[in-house]
Amino acid sequence: MASLAKRQLAAKMIKLAIEMKQQKEQRPAKRKRRLWTKEWLQQRDNLTHMPLLAELTDTQAEDYRNYLRMSEESFLQLLSLVKPFIQKKDTVMRQSIPPEQRLTATLRFLATGKSLQDLRLATAMSQPTLSKVIPETCEAIVLALKDEYFKFPKTAEEWMTVAHGFEEHWQFPNCGGSLDGKHIRISQPPNSGSFFYNYKGYFSVILMALVNANYEFMMVDVGRNGSVSDGGVLELTKFFTMLRDNKLALPSNQETKENLNFVFVGDEAFPLHPHLMKPFPQKNLTPQKKVFNYRLSRARRVVENAFGILANRFRIFHTAINLKPEKIEKVVLACCVLHNYLRRNDSAHYSPPCMLDTDDCTNAEWRQESPALAPLESVTLSRPSDCAIQCRDRYLHYFNNEGAVSWQNAI
Repeated sequence: MASLAKRQLAAKMIKLAIEMKQQKEQRPAKRKRRLWTKEWLQQRDNLTHMPLLAELTDTQAEDYRNYLRMSEESFLQLLSLVKPFIQKKDTVMRQSIPPEQRLTATLRFLATGKSLQDLRLATAMSQPTLSKVIPETCEAIVLALKDEYFKFPKTAEEWMTVAHGFEEHWQFPNCGGSLDGKHIRISQPPNSGSFFYNYKGYFSVILMALVNANYEFMMVDVGRNGSVSDGGVLELTKFFTMLRDNKLALPSNQETKENLNFVFVGDEAFPLHPHLMKPFPQKNLTPQKKVFNYRLSRARRVVENAFGILANRFRIFHTAINLKPEKIEKVVLACCVLHNYLRRNDSAHYSPPCMLDTDDCTNAEWRQESPALAPLESVTLSRPSDCAIQCRDRYLHYFNNEGAVSWQNAI
């Protein structure tokens, strides 16, 4: 009996061994371990555009500016401000990407609008790495520059300083800024349907901006889906909510010139409001209304020029931006803040006089290329309040009487 039990146990062990061998043979072949990174990506210091930039620094300053949209001096200053936000620590597994390379890759992306697939060859960074580095660096640019270069007025005194610029340069008193909105073309986000599809026939997000007399952005609202009715976009912004609720700390009529309302200027796409002026409809214009429209147009053109320069210098706006919507917001905000930074620190090269309309003519060089940013569509809105109508009529009277200037009669 004992020997029988032993034979049975041995048979079971043999059967189990055979089954385990068969199971092992049926398993899929073990996949080769993927490389941590491609070999050429590990030679970032030698194979990227960094050696080229070093050469341009010494020999071709103009090419350097074209490459990064700023001079070396402006770049180094920007790098010193942004570096604390993008400096990463090395690990035992790999060395971190230096801040200088992160910033140059980001600026090149903004300047050209190249795809991440193309940009990886010039930066020796993988596409997933770039998709993370660029939005992070854009966010860092905004954080580093916003306090100095992206100020929104918070007191009546600060608003009056803005208004002084409009009166001095454009002869429009009591103006707190020029307002406009544009559609920014994007690639359709996954699973978004027609949410971002606009009336122009493509996918977009909307950029709403308030610009001062020096073509600098004071307020930017970006990210609204392009399918929103253009006439109602402004009312969805925080700016308009504060304007409607009298929370902008605007100067009172006792502080303004001729006791007129303190106003912002916009085009036909916006509603007429006691603090928002728009032109009279083109139909049946009287000579007095033509004068008003011309005076308002001169002040309003600063936002057109700001958008024009922005799109001309940052060619990302000439493409369909292929990022997630939340990353697109960071990219657009960074471009607007960089615009202000370069207007103050590198204006002679970033926005020379030829890039701006003259006082009496819309002849800026950016107007010679196809528009990259589509305007908001003019829509028929409800009748404005009597207060808003009276406010515009008071400005109409002022521009045709005590506020008249000699050159307005030539229109």
